[in-house]
Amino acid sequence: MKRPAWLPDNLVLLLLATVALATVLPVQGAGVPVLDGLTQAAVALLFFLHGCKLSRRAVWEGLLHWRLHAVVFAATFLLFPVLGLLLRPWLEPLVGPTLYLGVLFICALPSTVQSSIAFTSLARGNVAAAMCSASTSNILGMALTPLLMAVMGRWVGAQAGSGAVHLSWHTFEGILTTLLLPFVAGQALQRWMGPWVAAHKAWVRVSDQSTILLVVYGAFSAATVQGLYQHLPPATLAAVLLICAVLLALVMTLLTVLSRALGFSREDEIAIVFCGSKKTLASGVPMAQILFAGQAVGLLVLPLMIFHQLQLMVCASIARRYAREGAGASPAV
Repeated sequence: MKRPAWLPDNLVLLLLATVALATVLPVQGAGVPVLDGLTQAAVALLFFLHGCKLSRRAVWEGLLHWRLHAVVFAATFLLFPVLGLLLRPWLEPLVGPTLYLGVLFICALPSTVQSSIAFTSLARGNVAAAMCSASTSNILGMALTPLLMAVMGRWVGAQAGSGAVHLSWHTFEGILTTLLLPFVAGQALQRWMGPWVAAHKAWVRVSDQSTILLVVYGAFSAATVQGLYQHLPPATLAAVLLICAVLLALVMTLLTVLSRALGFSREDEIAIVFCGSKKTLASGVPMAQILFAGQAVGLLVLPLMIFHQLQLMVCASIARRYAREGAGASPAV
């Protein structure tokens, strides 16, 4: 029996349990550097495995469909940030500067990979194009996300100590050594490691999720120790949920209209809508740990966690609707 789309997925349930554990039993004192070292190693392993399983052939073949990818990348790295900035007069008063920065962080992140491809396939869309767009978006995001956060932080006039992102050699060193180099190493060893990774998908999935849970536990432990939850009433959580819903609805609607106006096929429209509207939790949480080092990471990733669950529920429903509408059509080629 399939899980209803409105129910949280297993990862979200684990995230909620991790947040609860960090609230009741946060890591403190001598345990903090131990957890930090373990988390850094787990993040490096995560990106190494992503490098091993990402097909270079699929990327190069998919890049030929440049018009589709241009729309997806524009939505991911341009439309989302523009909406986040334009809506600032309404968003920031609702949730405060720290959570608003977390919303901007959502806007700067790359697309998901696995779920974008899965929903595109379920909806009978262009799976090859979705695979290329989502994968390339994650690669570009390693460089574009920090740059976008620095630009947007300066644009909104964020002050040091209030969640501002200042690019420095330390930031780039963290991205280079923890994210990029392990990914490149995975690509270099793909010929030998790729088949093993493909044969152990369940183990890789557990590794991915465990890494996210480690980072979230560390981030929310720090937030608990610092007493940040005292300033997070239920009304603020409801406001964050509303903001995430508005962002997702705006982007999915605009992408649907734009895809049809530009004459894309139904299959391409599906890939554009799912790849261009989704944001990665798997890469986002580890990246937040580097970009917002020493800040309230627990609060900053909270909007992303909410957006993640919301996009899964909404996209599952829309994918099934696409599939029903195309049930009588010829299979995509």
